[in-house]
Amino acid sequence: QVQPVESGGGLVQAGGSLRLSCAASGRTFSLNNLGWFRQAPGKEREFVAGINWSGSSTVYEDSVKGRFTISRDNAKNTVYLQMTSLKPEDTAIYYCAVDFGLRHSLSRVPNEYDTWGQGTQVTVSS
Repeated sequence: QVQPVESGGGLVQAGGSLRLSCAASGRTFSLNNLGWFRQAPGKEREFVAGINWSGSSTVYEDSVKGRFTISRDNAKNTVYLQMTSLKPEDTAIYYCAVDFGLRHSLSRVPNEYDTWGQGTQVTVSS
């Protein structure tokens, strides 16, 4: 069983950058699509970015396009989210998730991801 563990969150000023990592213990997820989601207080969990198993295809939520970059290193069983030009509205708990469904297309739907990390807090001050 894969257990993802996120790290890299913290407090940053608006305009700053953070790099989130998600490493998995247990079985490899090198054949699986991966996603980053976030949840702010009082809001539903929302899709942020996704990457296919090989890293050749990525998709982003509109509000983070051009600011966030998702990448993966299958040799390290790790996925990353590089976040730049951070805004206060990016404040949330960020989760990585693994899709065991071997889909050809990247899903934006939380229910289609099977395993989740515990999350890492990102706080952007104005």
